[in-house]
Amino acid sequence: MQEKQEKPISLAQSLIPVVLLVVLLAINVFVFRDDALSGTNQFILLVGGAIAITVGLFNCVSYDKILQQIVNNVRDTSNAIFILLLVGALSGTWLLSGIIPSMIYYGLELLHPSIYLPACLIITSIISIATGSSWTTSATVGIALVGIGNALGMPLGVIGGAVISGAYFGDKLSPLSDTTNLAPVMAGTDLFTHIRYMLYTTVPTYVVTLILFSILGFIYGADGQVDTAETLAAISDTFHITPLLFIVPVFVIILIVKKVQPIAALLIGTLLGAVFALIFQPNIVVDVAGGDVFNFYNAYKGVMLALTTDIRILSPLESLNGLFEAGGMASMLNTVWLILCAMFFGGAMEAIGALQKISLSLLKIANNLFGLFASTVASCLAINIMTSDQYLSIVVPGKMFADAYKQKGLAPENLSRTLEDSGTVTSVLIPWNTCGAYHAGVLGIPTLTYLPYAFFNYLSPFVTLLYAALDFKIRRIIKKS
Repeated sequence: MQEKQEKPISLAQSLIPVVLLVVLLAINVFVFRDDALSGTNQFILLVGGAIAITVGLFNCVSYDKILQQIVNNVRDTSNAIFILLLVGALSGTWLLSGIIPSMIYYGLELLHPSIYLPACLIITSIISIATGSSWTTSATVGIALVGIGNALGMPLGVIGGAVISGAYFGDKLSPLSDTTNLAPVMAGTDLFTHIRYMLYTTVPTYVVTLILFSILGFIYGADGQVDTAETLAAISDTFHITPLLFIVPVFVIILIVKKVQPIAALLIGTLLGAVFALIFQPNIVVDVAGGDVFNFYNAYKGVMLALTTDIRILSPLESLNGLFEAGGMASMLNTVWLILCAMFFGGAMEAIGALQKISLSLLKIANNLFGLFASTVASCLAINIMTSDQYLSIVVPGKMFADAYKQKGLAPENLSRTLEDSGTVTSVLIPWNTCGAYHAGVLGIPTLTYLPYAFFNYLSPFVTLLYAALDFKIRRIIKKS
C-alpha cells in the first residue's frame, strides 16, 4: 500500500498546539495556582506535544519521523542534563565545605550605613551568585536587609528594588541557577558560552543600577548603625570561615576562562568542594551523616548525601536555616523533567513543520535583526504575563524562535541571552506571576511598590534591544567551508 504524501502545514494548524498549550498553562496557573516545577506544567507540555502529533498525523506526517525527531531533541540535551546534575552536586559540596557560607559572611561585612543601598545591591548579588537562587536570597538575607533599611528610615520600595536587583543579577549569571541552565538548553548553546555572552549586556546594566542606587543612597542620606554582628556570629559559629575556601571557586573560574569543558570544570569543582569539606568542616560532615565521630564511613556518607540529596545545616540563628540548605543532584530532577517534556513538545512541533512555519511567519513580520529580538522580548513578556511562570517564558519562546535565529545566521547564544534578559528578570515585576507574588510576600513589599526601583530588572530588556538596534555584540554563525 502506497504511503500518503505529506501535506504542508498551514500557519493556523501550526498555532493550534501553541494556543492550546498557553491556554492550558494559563488555566493551570490562574485556576489551580500550581507550582512551575511540581509536574502539572510538564504534563501539559506532553499534552501539547500529543496535539502537535495529532496535527502531524492529520497532514500525513510519518509517526516514525515525529518520534525520531523527539528522540534527537532529547539526545541533544543529554550534555545539558549532566551539567544540571553536576550543578546540583556542586551546590551541595560547596555548602558542606563552607564555600557558600563564606561568600555570605564576607558579603555581609561590606555593609555600612553610608553606602547602605549600593551595599545592599552588592550583598544580594554575591549571595545570589553563590546560591543560584533569587528566592533563597530574598527569604534569608533579603528579609534582614529590609529590616535594617526600615530601621534606618529608607523607603520600602527603594530597599525592595535593591534586594530584587541584586537577587536577579546573581540568579541570571550563576551557574547554579536553574534558569541559567535552562536558557542555553532551549536555545541550543552551552552553559558557559551563555554566561560569558550574557556579561556583555548584564555588566553595563548592573553598573547603571549600582550608580542609580548610589545616587539614591546619597539623596536619602541614611543615618544610624547597621548591626550584622548577630548574623556574622551565627555563620562563624556554624562554619569554619576562612578565605582559603575561595581557592575552589577561583580555580573553577580559571577553568571556565580557559574554556575547559563545562562538565569537567563542574566535576572538578564538585570534587574539590568535597575535599575541602573534609578538611575545613569535618564536624558538619559528621552531623550530616548522622554520626558521632569522624571516620571513613561518616565522611563518605556525609559527602555522598551532599552530592545527591537534601541536606540542611542548622544555625544558632533560625532565620539562616533556609539559606544553609542544598538539594544535591535530586534538586535538579524537576528541572530535568521540565526540559525532557519541553523537548517532547519541541520535537513534535519541529517534525510536523510547525516551528518552521511559525518562524517563517515571524521572519516576515520581523524582517530585520531588531524586529526579531523585539519579537523575542515581547513573547517572553507575554508568556510571563499570561502563564505567570518564568520557566515557561524561557521554554516556549526558546523553542519557537530557535529556527528563526538560525535562519538569520545568528549564533544560539543571542537567543539564550535574550531569553534571560527578558524572561528571567521581568517575571518578578508582574504581581500575579509566581516570582512577583513570592518576593512581595517574603519581603513584605508589594510588587508595584518595588517595581519602579528594580532598575536591573526592567533595564535588562532595553539594553538587549539597544544592542540589537546598534548591531553590537551580536554573534553570527561561522560557516565552515
